[in-house]
Amino acid sequence: MNAPRSTSALLYLSGVTVSFDGFKALNNLSLLVEPGEMRAIIGPNGAGKTTMMDVITGKTRPDSGEVVFDGTADLTKLDEADIATLGIGRKFQKPTVFENHTVRDNLLLALAGLRRWYRLLLAQPTKAEHDRLEHILDIVRLGPQQHMLAARLSHGQKQWLEIGMLLAQNPKLLLVDEPVAGMTDVETETTAQVLREVNKSHSVVVVEHDMSFVRALDVKVTVLHEGSMLAEGSLDQVSADPRVIEVYLGR
Repeated sequence: MNAPRSTSALLYLSGVTVSFDGFKALNNLSLLVEPGEMRAIIGPNGAGKTTMMDVITGKTRPDSGEVVFDGTADLTKLDEADIATLGIGRKFQKPTVFENHTVRDNLLLALAGLRRWYRLLLAQPTKAEHDRLEHILDIVRLGPQQHMLAARLSHGQKQWLEIGMLLAQNPKLLLVDEPVAGMTDVETETTAQVLREVNKSHSVVVVEHDMSFVRALDVKVTVLHEGSMLAEGSLDQVSADPRVIEVYLGR
């Protein structure tokens, strides 16, 4: 069995193919994400965006191809728990927060550490935990709401809280799936600011449909179509590509 190739990329996909009942959800997909990068992934429904995330997190095994994380880890050989431990965190489209706990306690529960969650809630956080909490609350713009029950947050605020909970686990790579679906324009704008702030200390891959949001992120864009990469570059570059206009933007 070949050892996974060594690469300087944080995330390296090469020739990844996934079939479901003969349908190729991913078809020879290759992608490179560098350490510290934020990448936006766009494309029509059925382009393979969710399947790509499933492969990276170990939920779906590819039929063929390489998936290497952090230079050496072969993700095709690991299960979801191992991959999460390596430092890949995923935020799904629908927020899943502990509604009956405060914003602050949600973040405490998520904080990576050896202390058990029930002790965290009963005990005073250490100074390091307190400082980390304050920093995350600043990033996700929820300082004023920290003592509010999560159930009372707006849809957008719940999304930011879940991004904060991912940050608390301090992954090397955050995978964020359609974060602005159902948000107001103001919330969408704030989400772009939140993710740019997150990107100062973490690598991020964002799957999104909202073009104004992708423009606000101001990052390299990868366009998927029928399970393959169709185009890559700035949003202006891919938006001007006739193939992208035909299969996606022109609809």
